[in-house]
Amino acid sequence: MKRDQALEVLAQRHPDGIVVAVYQSAFDWIGIRPHDLNYLCTGAMGQASSHGLGLALGAPHEKIVVLDGDGSLLMNLGSLVTIAAQKPRNFYHFVCQNSTYEVNGNFPIPGADRLRFDNMARAAGYPHAFSFRDLNQFEAKIDQILRLAGPVFINLHVEPGVSYPRIYEKLHSAKARSAFRRALYRRMIRKEWLWQMQQPIKFYSRPILDVSDKKLIHAVKS
Repeated sequence: MKRDQALEVLAQRHPDGIVVAVYQSAFDWIGIRPHDLNYLCTGAMGQASSHGLGLALGAPHEKIVVLDGDGSLLMNLGSLVTIAAQKPRNFYHFVCQNSTYEVNGNFPIPGADRLRFDNMARAAGYPHAFSFRDLNQFEAKIDQILRLAGPVFINLHVEPGVSYPRIYEKLHSAKARSAFRRALYRRMIRKEWLWQMQQPIKFYSRPILDVSDKKLIHAVKS
């Protein structure tokens, strides 16, 4: 299946959530779903899964989608064990497997003919692991997959589709990082406030920000 077609399917089901995307998947993703909650700060190969885990633990009420690459994940296979041990229920780990280091010259990754990342994730302790080669099958299962408690691993066997421009300045820009921080903060405040409104006992009032540790705290009525 074409990578851009698979990502378009995902974008329809995850239209405004947090996505940690790296390299070619990131270039495609920001073309398909431009959004301030696209986390574009992973300049080192292999770090998508680790950054995604940090976000999943720090924002447990948010669904965190990681768009990894096969070459990228090979550089940080140990993260699979760490993620499985932490058991983040909001963590969805997609790997676009095209058997090449695409943005670095299309060099083949080692063991491309026998790698099964879904088996690796399952052996590491992920409770759910899937592999798809057919777009229609992926589209039929994606809603069910995103309803599962994580961590969930999804291996997508893809080939290049529509070519999106590789704008590295945007991928690593301070402006993108600032926009993400602001969007995440607004989202967390909103969800915390909505959670408070659902509680049977009303003992919270206005939200305030403790600037010393950047944590949202609340004034409690006496």
